Amino acid sequence: MRKIRRSPRVIIKDRIKEARARSIYLLPNSFTMASLFCAFWGVAQAMSGHFGIAAATIFLSMLLDGMDGRVARLTHTQSVFGEQFDSIADMTAFGVCPALIAYEFALKDFGGLGWAAAFIYCAGAAVRLARFNANIGVIDKGFFQGLASPAGAALVMGFVWLAQADQLTPWLTQYTPHITATLCIYAGVTMVSNAPFFSGKNMGFVRTIPFWVVLVAALAFICFSSNPSLSAFVVFCCYAVSGYFYQFYLWCKGMPNPVRPERGEE
Repeated sequence: MRKIRRSPRVIIKDRIKEARARSIYLLPNSFTMASLFCAFWGVAQAMSGHFGIAAATIFLSMLLDGMDGRVARLTHTQSVFGEQFDSIADMTAFGVCPALIAYEFALKDFGGLGWAAAFIYCAGAAVRLARFNANIGVIDKGFFQGLASPAGAALVMGFVWLAQADQLTPWLTQYTPHITATLCIYAGVTMVSNAPFFSGKNMGFVRTIPFWVVLVAALAFICFSSNPSLSAFVVFCCYAVSGYFYQFYLWCKGMPNPVRPERGEE
């Protein structure tokens, strides 16, 4: 076949495009770095016994993690480096750090089960992130395949925050290690499941908002302001089981799972 020669102008444009894709953009990656620092600071606080602050820093890390991708898309500064950096930072911030905080908080006196529970969570986050990167463009982006690692971290850290805020009854307090281990194992297993969890990525901006949405948002703000630790834990507990309920609903209706790719696409 005859090879088509490209003009120098086209070659230069293609090389500039490749260089932009490989370049490091300061603004979005600064959010990723800040998210990573918050998680690191949380581990440092946990080692000092300040578990409430440690849990709060993981939630702050979640907020920053949700901003880096949006900033990159708004400023057209997406890059291959940013994608890889964000993935590694997510594994550290929502996989390794929550496992270490949970272990220092309640699992280190639990013997081998404490080690196992923390590792199951950490391994689940690693597998979940690797599968997410491998399935980009394959599954419906409106749903997560399994529990997202930030939501798994919020589930475990929400309980740590709740316990440190003295929101547990004396009866539940004595079972703090058991509950922590159960949440770690549940989050780790759910992250590698095929349950569809709503991602909200298909939601577009609308000009008009129904009144009931405003009312629900106002009630949620009031509840969170009055008791932030309990509100955060309840919200993420509900979200952590929503995927299984939706999967059961799809099974009852005979509808396919939107996050399970066909065999030929895996």
